[in-house]
Amino acid sequence: MRISWNTLWSRHKGLIVTALSLGFIILAWYSGEYDHAEFEVPFYLVAYAIGGYQKAWEGMQTLIKEKDLDVDLLMVVAAIGAASIGFWRDGAILILIFSLSGALEGYTLERTNDEIKSIMKLRPEEAIVLQGNVEKRVRVEELQQGDRLLVRPGERIAADGIVREGYSSVNQASITGESIPIDKAAGDEVFAGTMNGQGALVIEMTKPAEATLLAKIIHLVQEAQSERPPSQLFMERFERIYAKIVITGAVLISVLPPFVFGWSWSETIYKAMIFLVVASPCALVSSIMPAVLSGISNGARNGILFKGGAYLETIGDVSVVAFDKTGTLTEGIPRITQVIPYGNYTENEVLSIAASLETWSEHPIAKAIICKAKVENLIFSTASKLEAVPGFGVQGIVEGQEYRIGKLDLSEGEISEEEMKAVRKLEKQGNTVIFVQVGKGRIGVLAVQDTLRPQAKESIRKLKQMGIRVVMLTGDSSSTAQIMGEQAGVDHVYSELLPEQKVEIIKKLEEYGKVAMVGDGVNDAPALAVSSVGIAMGAAGTDVALEIANVVLMADDISKVSYAIALGRRTTRVVKQNVAFAVSIMFLLILSNFFGNINLPLGVIGHEGSTIIVIISGLRLLR
Repeated sequence: MRISWNTLWSRHKGLIVTALSLGFIILAWYSGEYDHAEFEVPFYLVAYAIGGYQKAWEGMQTLIKEKDLDVDLLMVVAAIGAASIGFWRDGAILILIFSLSGALEGYTLERTNDEIKSIMKLRPEEAIVLQGNVEKRVRVEELQQGDRLLVRPGERIAADGIVREGYSSVNQASITGESIPIDKAAGDEVFAGTMNGQGALVIEMTKPAEATLLAKIIHLVQEAQSERPPSQLFMERFERIYAKIVITGAVLISVLPPFVFGWSWSETIYKAMIFLVVASPCALVSSIMPAVLSGISNGARNGILFKGGAYLETIGDVSVVAFDKTGTLTEGIPRITQVIPYGNYTENEVLSIAASLETWSEHPIAKAIICKAKVENLIFSTASKLEAVPGFGVQGIVEGQEYRIGKLDLSEGEISEEEMKAVRKLEKQGNTVIFVQVGKGRIGVLAVQDTLRPQAKESIRKLKQMGIRVVMLTGDSSSTAQIMGEQAGVDHVYSELLPEQKVEIIKKLEEYGKVAMVGDGVNDAPALAVSSVGIAMGAAGTDVALEIANVVLMADDISKVSYAIALGRRTTRVVKQNVAFAVSIMFLLILSNFFGNINLPLGVIGHEGSTIIVIISGLRLLR
């Protein structure tokens, strides 16, 4: 596949500029070493222009538009100052290091701009409106409150509304996080962006497009992403203040000493240039990015993708981890946990009959039954005369006998007290209970449950050992959520939550400190966006969750959450060590300039040496 120059330039501008600048620095050095001195300065000039143009332009824009100084301009001034007294190579290296740092930072912190577009894909572009007995296909933007919409099997629902006709199961996982599709009949509420199951529905639209639950999710994500982190604002203010101090100091050093100390003007200018070089922030800048990039690389090798260096540092300060339940703490796939036969039937017979009735169904519970039957190596055939039983499930004929399979609340026949106790016990354990019956009598029940991920308990135990509070957020019922929370060992469970309620809980949890949210669905997107660090499941996660999240667990291994936090803490320690070292060396060099009479080459060696040391220190995080 051919890539155009424009595409290559837009994607890799920073590295291309840095590479070209390096190339001309090498040519300048070669010219000076091998008797081509006439080309040395021109080559350095080109290296300066290529590597420093962008930073100089940004610095001048800040100076002109905002009447302020920043580190970009300071760096360029320091390089020009070195060149003005003949130290072209030293100035060029300063430009090169700063250009490379900017390029790497750009790659590390680059975030996708397609989050909102991904969410918008959940809403169909068109819907079928019923006008009497006539079906009319219109754009979603043209829908009006009160319209009656026809949603066929397998189609996505276009608007929030109330079911007026039909019966179906609707997969609401993208909005509410419920692990099992919910049966919908006349009078039930449905949401835009959810997926209709096997039956056709007629829905009366109750909310305009801009007021749907999906639209609220989009708004919450936009609002959260527009907020700038305090650390970024602090760094911008610090850079401006630092640049002003250095520039002011250089000007004063250039003017006052001849009058105060009796220095010569040549000595004064020389010391002013040394000050600009040794006070330039290369070591300070390099204290952070190499360490952060090394930490990001370490995480990638361990299946953790950080979308920006800021999130690697932020995750180390996390005090609370909030887990979504379905698809995050749990596998998100219903499984048969127990088969209880009645009468003379055996477990295998009940399971075989259930599998025969569910062979052609696409319902997640049906798939769980088929999967269990295959695991048990049972032989079953497709039931004949299969048909849906509204409000219950399906019925069909297996080996000449008519059977039904469905839920308890609308099943036929009397339920004994002993049978009810067994059912309630299963439900208290977090199971959905499915009955298999013949005529008005039952032959057995199947217990279905979304099971915890194998590493869930150990992952939560490690987080607690690190002093982190662990909570669970879910759209599932309170009883199911509590049981799963107890099994996992979380500190607190928040259940029956809609997306905006998850956001409220995240904000409430901030009283304990920074909050990391771990999720996988569209319904988690607002909470992922508003949390200090959003963590998405890489394999099971929806496209929206992956786009919104700051950190992605590539193999859906939630045990990596504790590893990521430990890596973030270690990165923060290394960065603090590097910053302290860089500032100390800078301060020592500045003092030496005035009281130790160091020359410019020694100043550059001290400055560049400290830069190399902090870079090597940062690379420790690769281990």
